[in-house]
Amino acid sequence: MSASTLPVLVLYYSRHGATRKLAELIGQGIDSVAGCEARLRTVPAVSTVAEAVEPEVPASGAPYVELQDLEECAALALGSPTRFGNMAAPMKYFWDGTTSQWLAGALNGKPACVFTSTGSLHGGQETTLLSMMLPLLHHGMLLLGVPYTQAELMTTTTGGTPYGASHWSGVDGRQAISADTRALAIALGRRLAETAVRLQSRT
Repeated sequence: MSASTLPVLVLYYSRHGATRKLAELIGQGIDSVAGCEARLRTVPAVSTVAEAVEPEVPASGAPYVELQDLEECAALALGSPTRFGNMAAPMKYFWDGTTSQWLAGALNGKPACVFTSTGSLHGGQETTLLSMMLPLLHHGMLLLGVPYTQAELMTTTTGGTPYGASHWSGVDGRQAISADTRALAIALGRRLAETAVRLQSRT
């Protein structure tokens, strides 16, 4: 990454791979904007068993996020699968540990967006997206959604909301990402990166 390139953090948790695929599509949209580069990161799983630990480096996918990633990013895309209409515990656990960044205003004024995937068609996509917005609002971030000028928002049958990109993965997690969902995720990433560029040009 060159000194002039803006890092856009795509932070996600994915259990079966569907949210990770959305993250990669959002990253594709970010990378399509000149001067921006997607930085994909994930969070480790949490366990009710105190002795259980995750490896220091994930077996596959993006590396684990560090608090420095929040401080360095010009913008943030945040994604989690749905857990009873809420973000997954590993993602909530991570944000509960960001008090120092909150006190320092590390994310204040930076643009952000959210995305999710669900196993059932009406499994709480929109409430999960809203739950992820809450810590971002507390951090002073500027939230972006998917505008209805994006034609796919009116035709999608497998996900996609004005609150953020979403995907219905099916009970077994094998439902393929549709062309509409793909377009919406890429468009959201592009919009996030374009907004970051505009904001940076004003500073």
